Amino acid sequence: MLLPLLLAAFSTQDGSTTPPDGRPVFESETMVITPGRAPDVALEVPYATERLEAELIDRRGYRSTPQALRDLPGVMVQETAHGQGSPYLRGFTGFRTLLLVDGVRVNNSVFRDGPNQYWNTVDPFSIDTLEVVKGPSSVLYGSDAIGGTVNAITKSPDLSDGARRYGGELFLRAATAENYGLGRIETFLVDPERWGLSIGTSIKDFGDVRGGDDIGTQENTGYEEWAGDAKFVTRVSADTQLVVAHQVVDQTDVPRTHRTIFAEPFEGTTVGSDLRRDLDQRRELTYVQLHSSGGDLFDSWVTNLSFQRQEEERDRIRSNGRREFTGFEVDTAGLWSHANVLTEAGELTFGFDYYSDDVDSFTDKLENQTPADDIQGAVADDASYDTLGVFVQDEIEVTERLDVTLGVRYDRAEADADSVRDPVTDERTDVDDDWDNVAGSVRFDYDIEADEVKLFGGVSQGFRAPNLSDLTRFDSARTDEFEVPSLDLEPEEFTAYELGVKIERESLALQLALFHTEIEDQIVRFPTGDVNADGDAEITKDNVGEGWVQGIELGAAYALDPAWTVFGVATWLDGEVDTFPTSAQNKESETIDRLMPLTLRAGVRWEDPGGRAWAELLGVHADDADDLSTRDESDTSRIPPGGTPNYTVFDVHAGYRVNADLKIGLGVENIADEDYRVHGSGSNRPGRNVVVSLRWSF
Repeated sequence: MLLPLLLAAFSTQDGSTTPPDGRPVFESETMVITPGRAPDVALEVPYATERLEAELIDRRGYRSTPQALRDLPGVMVQETAHGQGSPYLRGFTGFRTLLLVDGVRVNNSVFRDGPNQYWNTVDPFSIDTLEVVKGPSSVLYGSDAIGGTVNAITKSPDLSDGARRYGGELFLRAATAENYGLGRIETFLVDPERWGLSIGTSIKDFGDVRGGDDIGTQENTGYEEWAGDAKFVTRVSADTQLVVAHQVVDQTDVPRTHRTIFAEPFEGTTVGSDLRRDLDQRRELTYVQLHSSGGDLFDSWVTNLSFQRQEEERDRIRSNGRREFTGFEVDTAGLWSHANVLTEAGELTFGFDYYSDDVDSFTDKLENQTPADDIQGAVADDASYDTLGVFVQDEIEVTERLDVTLGVRYDRAEADADSVRDPVTDERTDVDDDWDNVAGSVRFDYDIEADEVKLFGGVSQGFRAPNLSDLTRFDSARTDEFEVPSLDLEPEEFTAYELGVKIERESLALQLALFHTEIEDQIVRFPTGDVNADGDAEITKDNVGEGWVQGIELGAAYALDPAWTVFGVATWLDGEVDTFPTSAQNKESETIDRLMPLTLRAGVRWEDPGGRAWAELLGVHADDADDLSTRDESDTSRIPPGGTPNYTVFDVHAGYRVNADLKIGLGVENIADEDYRVHGSGSNRPGRNVVVSLRWSF
């Protein structure tokens, strides 16, 4: 994989890095949308960016959307369970990373601290392109965009010139050690002068995962999932399109295995005590968007109206047989609009976004089991959370070689919860609070060699307003911890400094980035000193975290000739933040939780110049993850004593185009059948895993 697996970012339309005349060339006109909210050449944007296309997601055999990010520089994908995944971007995860689908926020006010499972509610087989912007993007995207922003751009019917057409694809894949079978069928109908419709559905059956040579089958890791999506695009005018889309993902009985008696010990990890701990989650999104590429007032503009529902239910049976059934439902209405216009003062981007969450939560009463909580579930009941942001950004050409981008954003967030359990009195209370924030950024890109070598960097501020999870969570946290509400919190603030270089030459693509992020008023969990009736340490939160994260990211690919390419990725990360390591109220500076170890990836890829076949060998090495925080050390069911051991794993993937309509793929992952896990994960990665796939177009 390269930079973003640069091979995908700089590939030709059919997925080959070799153009028709046989020259080994990386295209320099790769377009990205997310960094500036409008199409721009990736080389020209003053951020470290990545771009993954559907063909690469297919070739690599990624099983989930978080997994599709795992081979990028600066990214570590922690999986609490086989059906859950949370990418760490530049040391941040959970609600400090922002996920968009076609520009619509997936993040909502119940996203919690640390790894969460919500990124798994985006079907990777519905995605056309994944765009990643590293570091704070709060000027354009508001709260949560700290470690990075990921925009999943979904598949759309193509209205480019041509005859009226219809067709589709059938995709099947199966894996041995990962023990799954999945299928997807897509259909489309297009009248290029007027409209287009696409419909897809995915069905997935995940069995218990087999680990490496020693650990064997990991019981109680399988689950079921299905997804569906539809998109209708119609021309309103020559330069304006109306897009209507709906998507749904539903996961059933996803076990959090490491908390149960079915957990498999690894290098000294402990086994959980729960008899059952399963999660159901469902996300539905419907949106209507207007896209215009021209007009009297603006050069381009987009307006969005959306409705999204996130549902979660957790079924837990403790070791004593007591059953707990909790959950919530979040309905989110979204309205945003942004425009781009070229003026004498530069290229302006400006707009607003408004999101409103309506939250209901519950703890149900089950016969002879845990009594119902008439105050709240995991988060506040009968609650709302509203955010409004306005922003403007100006890209100024200072000289022929130097462009400077200035941006500023104002945000307001309001939380109103009528039913919250008071952590002191244990009685019903409420929350009614609001916060304002102004964030800015100054970025630059400097042309060292015309259209080939760019120096980029700048200073960007980020922020995260306290959400309902921060303020009102009454639920289990890490192993043997229980979180209670924290009713008086302020926004977190971040300032990132970055310097990097991008190279796109005929045979070389490279991106190097150095960054340092200052952390101010981070909301940090700390123990209250109390222990609840189940023996879990009680924790709460406060704005006590001052610290920093810094790192180096490198991705490069070099075409040896029209058929062969070598590539590599390297990530080094370090960071500290203030925390309370014990039940005493003594604050200390410690390593950030789940610090990504030094990670290296290198490989070689062969591409048939005729476009019929390809093959790739990839090696991945991660050092010992032994620089631990106190909370890492106490997370004994996921992190072995002394840290997560290093690992080196080799994969090989290949594909063959049988004819114009049929493609087959074959991969062998973890060739040596290594027993290993990604730092902080709840179970081991699969052992030797044979993956086969078939794609038939009709």
